[in-house]
Amino acid sequence: MNTVDFSTLWQREWQIKQQNKMQWLYPLVLFLIIITLFPLTVGSEPKLLKQLGVPAVWIAGLLSLVMGMDNLFKPALENGTLAQLVVARASLSLWVLARLMVHWLTSAGMVAILAILAMPLFGLDARDTLILSVSIVVGSPLLLCLSAIASSLTLSLKNGAILVPLMALPMQLPVLIFATGAVDLFATGMNGLPILALLLAGSIFALILSPLIIAYALKMAWLS
Repeated sequence: MNTVDFSTLWQREWQIKQQNKMQWLYPLVLFLIIITLFPLTVGSEPKLLKQLGVPAVWIAGLLSLVMGMDNLFKPALENGTLAQLVVARASLSLWVLARLMVHWLTSAGMVAILAILAMPLFGLDARDTLILSVSIVVGSPLLLCLSAIASSLTLSLKNGAILVPLMALPMQLPVLIFATGAVDLFATGMNGLPILALLLAGSIFALILSPLIIAYALKMAWLS
């Protein structure tokens, strides 16, 4: 597959996403509900809200990112799209990459923008909010790839939707800890760039490797 083919795959996946707007609006609504209700449940203590702001936004972002991951590849298996790609000898890995990128833009990409709401809700300053958004941008692709791998491995199982978060969350927790830790380092005047660079490297590595793993898992699911 060449770049033109990838562009075609990208455009097709983007059009499908636009035709099913409610599917990607639900996670964003969930994110807004969590970060809005969170300050109401913990009280109005400014210092406490500021301490919990970054973890709350990241947890809400993680939940919105992985919401519906069990349906990321399942429709393609059921409606014959996966079979068409296999029979046509198309590059499944490029198709997976295009699908992941579109899903990221309509989930974590939007969450990184909506993270600005942490300023009035949790009392974060502009600098901390900007770093929080950057941490979401560099760390969320790794979270998405881990969930996508779990989704592809459980695709042929009857109760695969239940297993996806059980498989992905233990691997995602370190990413969550490192990302929130990087923001805290900047907030205390220390340098959190090495952690952000590590998360970015992990995301790049995951975007290169995970499409190959997922493509193989999808092919096995189609053959089974």
